[in-house]
Amino acid sequence: MPIIKRPPSSSDRNEPHYTLRRSPSGAYYPDDDDRDDDRRTQRGGGGGRGRSFGSRVMLWFAGLIATLAIVGALIVGYALVVMAPQLPSLDALTNYQPKVPLRVFTADHVLIGEFGEERRSLVRFQDIPDVMKKAVLAIEDYRFYEHGGVDFVGILRAGVADLMHGGARQGASTITMQVARNFFLSSEKTYTRKIYEMLLAYKIEKALTKDQILELYMNQIYLGQRSYGFAAAARVYFGKDLKDITLAEAAMLAGLPKAPSAYNPVVNPKRAKVRQEYILKRMLEVGYITQPQYDAAVKEEIHVRTPGNQYAVHGEYVAEMVRQMMYQQYKDETYTRGLTVTTTINSSDQEAAYQAVRRGILDYERRHGYRGPEASIKLPAAGDDRDEAIDDALADHPDNGDLQSAVVLSASPNAVEVQFVGGATTTIGPAGLRFVAGALSPRANDTLRIKPGSVVRVLKDGKTGWQVVQLPQVEGALVAIAPQDGAIRSLVGGFDFNKSKFNHVTQAWRQPGSSFKPFIYSASLDKGLGPATMINDAPLYFPPSVPGGTAWEPKDDDQPDGPMTMRTGLQRSKNLVSIRILASIGTQYAQEYVTQRFGFDPAKTPPYLPMALGAGLVTPLQLATGYAVFANGGYKVDPYLIAEVDDARGQPLQKSQPVLAGSTAPRTIEGRNAYVMNSLLHSVATAGTGAGTNALGRSDLQGKTGTTNDAKDGWFAGYQQSLVAVAWMGFDQPKSLGSREFGAQLALPIWVNYMRTALNGVPEQQMPMPDGLTSIDGELFYADRTPGNGFVANVDINPAENAISANDALGSAGAAGLAPPPVTPQEKQQIMDMFENK
Repeated sequence: MPIIKRPPSSSDRNEPHYTLRRSPSGAYYPDDDDRDDDRRTQRGGGGGRGRSFGSRVMLWFAGLIATLAIVGALIVGYALVVMAPQLPSLDALTNYQPKVPLRVFTADHVLIGEFGEERRSLVRFQDIPDVMKKAVLAIEDYRFYEHGGVDFVGILRAGVADLMHGGARQGASTITMQVARNFFLSSEKTYTRKIYEMLLAYKIEKALTKDQILELYMNQIYLGQRSYGFAAAARVYFGKDLKDITLAEAAMLAGLPKAPSAYNPVVNPKRAKVRQEYILKRMLEVGYITQPQYDAAVKEEIHVRTPGNQYAVHGEYVAEMVRQMMYQQYKDETYTRGLTVTTTINSSDQEAAYQAVRRGILDYERRHGYRGPEASIKLPAAGDDRDEAIDDALADHPDNGDLQSAVVLSASPNAVEVQFVGGATTTIGPAGLRFVAGALSPRANDTLRIKPGSVVRVLKDGKTGWQVVQLPQVEGALVAIAPQDGAIRSLVGGFDFNKSKFNHVTQAWRQPGSSFKPFIYSASLDKGLGPATMINDAPLYFPPSVPGGTAWEPKDDDQPDGPMTMRTGLQRSKNLVSIRILASIGTQYAQEYVTQRFGFDPAKTPPYLPMALGAGLVTPLQLATGYAVFANGGYKVDPYLIAEVDDARGQPLQKSQPVLAGSTAPRTIEGRNAYVMNSLLHSVATAGTGAGTNALGRSDLQGKTGTTNDAKDGWFAGYQQSLVAVAWMGFDQPKSLGSREFGAQLALPIWVNYMRTALNGVPEQQMPMPDGLTSIDGELFYADRTPGNGFVANVDINPAENAISANDALGSAGAAGLAPPPVTPQEKQQIMDMFENK
C-alpha cells in the first residue's frame, strides 16, 4: 500500500503530523504507528518526537553510568573491605631470596659449571645495562616510570579487546603487576585475579621504588631453558655476561617473557627473530634507539648457544669437584643458596688441557687401528622416513664434544657420504679416510666394514677437513698446579665427563712407573750419593725367598751397559741402576723419606725394592704435588682448587689462605737437594727419555717419563719454575697399551701440547744455585760431601756383589739401619709379582 507524507502547513505546526495510508477504495487515513506516537506524545505532556528520543537516550546513558558507578563502587568496596586484608605480606619482595644455583667460575671469571633446579644469577639494578632495561620497558611497560602501578589506559584498551573476543583474552599488566603475579598469584586470566593483581601492584609501589621493582622483575621472570632472570638467560642463550650483550641480543631476550617456549631462540629461531624485530621497532617508536641503531641491530647475526655447547671452557671435572666440596659443607642449600665459587683454574690453560688430552688420546687410537662402526641400521628409501630413521639412530649415539655421530649414506674406498642429525650431509674424501681404509676394503669382515647405514664418528680437522675417527676406549688425564702455593691451574679428569664421571686426576690410583724414580734419587742425595756416583748397570738375580718360590731377574728395555753415572742412569731411565740405588740406601729409609717429604701415602708405597720402579700407587695430583717440591726449591705445598666462596649478594663467605713456598710452607728437602734434582731432571727433559720437551724451544724445563709393566700406564711429569704438570694415559681396567708404547709416546705429547699454551708469554726462569753446593769438573757435589770426603763414589761396581738376596729385595734397612716389618710368604709372592715391572 503506498504511503504519503503530508507536509505540515503553517496553521497546523502545533498539530500532530500524520503519515497517510491509501485504502483500496482510494481514501486516505492516518498510519496507526503515527497515531500511537501521537498518543504517547500527548500522554507525555506534549513535545516533538526528536526531543522525546534524545531524552530517552540521555536517560539510558544516565542509568548506565549510575549502574556502572554502583557496580564499580561495590567492586572497590569489596576489594578494599574483603580482598585488601587478604593480600599477602611483601616479605618475599623486601627480603628477596630466590633459589639461586651454585655457580663455579675460573680465576678469570669464566663460568664452567652451574648446579640447581633453576638457573638464576642475581644482578643489581645498577649492573643491568641500559640497553636491556630499555628493551624490556619498550615491550612490557614503556610508561612504567609514569603510572602508579596500574596503567588504566592499557586496561581500557585490553578491556575493549576482551569484550570483542568474548572473554579475558588480552592482558594489560604493568611490570609491577607482573611482579605481583610472579611472586604471589597464578597466571590464569580471570577478572578476580586481575583485581588482586592491581591491589598488590599498589601495595608494592608504596613499599618499593621503581628501580627496586624493575630489579625484582628482571631477576625473577622465567625466560626458558630453566633460566630465571635476564642475567641467567644471557649466559644460557649467548654464553655472555649480561653487561656484554648487544642491542640485538637484548631485544631477543626481551621477547621471551611473553612466551618463553614460543620465542625461544634455540628451538624457535624464526619466531624469536620476528619477535626481536618487533621489539626493536617499539624501541625506535618510543625513542629509545635511533634509526641507525635499529638498522644495525636488525642486520646483526646472533650466535645462539646450543644445549651441548653450554660453557665456553670445558671444566666439567673441576665443577663436579667443587660441587662435592660445597655439598659437604652446605648440604642441600648448596643448590639454592646462590653460592658463587671462584676456583684457581685459568680458563685458557684449562681449555688447552682439555684439547691436549683429547688430541693425545685420539692420536693413540689412530696408532692402534679402527674397531668398526658403532652400530648399523637399515636405511629406508630417500625421504622423510630415511631422515627419521637416521635421527632416531643418532639419538642413541649423541655427539661427544667435537666427535660428531653420523650415518653413512654411501661408501667407497675414495669417498664416504654421511648424514648428521637434522639432515645435513657431507662427503669425506681420501684424506679423511686413511684411518678406516681397511674398513672400506671389499675384504673387510662384517664387524669392521663401513657400509650404508653404518653409524660412525667424524671429526672436522682444520687441515684435512672431515675425517672418520672413533670413540676411544683408553682414558687420559692432566693436572697442573702452581708450585709456589699449590693452586690447581688446570684439571682434566678424563676424555669426556658425560661418558665417564670418574676423575682420574684424584680418584685413579695407578703405578707411576719410572716417573717415581726422582724421589728415590732425591733420597739418595742425603745419603752421600750424587750425580757423579758410578752405579753398575749389570744383571741382578733374586733367588727364591722360600722353597718352591719363584726367582726373579729384573731387566731393562735395552741391554745392560755396565757402570754409569747416576745422572746417566736417570736420563736413560735405567731400572737396574734405580734398584741398586734403593738397595744401597735402604727401603725403609726411602719409604719414610718419600712419604714424609713429598706427601705420598705410606700404605700405598710399601718399603720394598719395587718402589724403585714405581710399583706403589699414586694419583696424578699426588705426583704433581711431589714434583712441586723440586720446582719450588724444596717446600711442601698443598694443592687447592677453591680460591673464594661468595654468597648470592657477592659477600665473601670464605677465602683460601694457602701456604707459600719460601714463606709459610714447610721446607721438606734442602735447597741444594732440589737444585741437584732440578739439574738431573733437566738432563732427562733435554737429552733423555723426555727429550720431546725440546719441541717447546725452552731451556728451563724439567721432567721424567714413566711406563709401567706391560705399558699399562704411560706418564710424564714435568715442570717449569711457575708450573708443574702431570699427564697420564691408561685403561680403566688395566691392560697393555701396546708393546711399543711408552710414556714418551703416550703422555709426553699431551704435556707438550698443554705447556705450549700454558707457558706462552712466560719468560724463561732458571733456579739460582743455593749455598752448600760446588761444581767439580762440571758436575754438582754437596760442598760437604766431595770425593774423598763423604761422597759415595760408586754403588755395586764389583761384579761379585751383584747377587742381592730376596730378603734385600723384599725390604732392607740399608744405610738407615732400620729393620723392615716382617713379611709373610704370601706377601713376598705378591711383591715378587710387582717386580715384573720393567
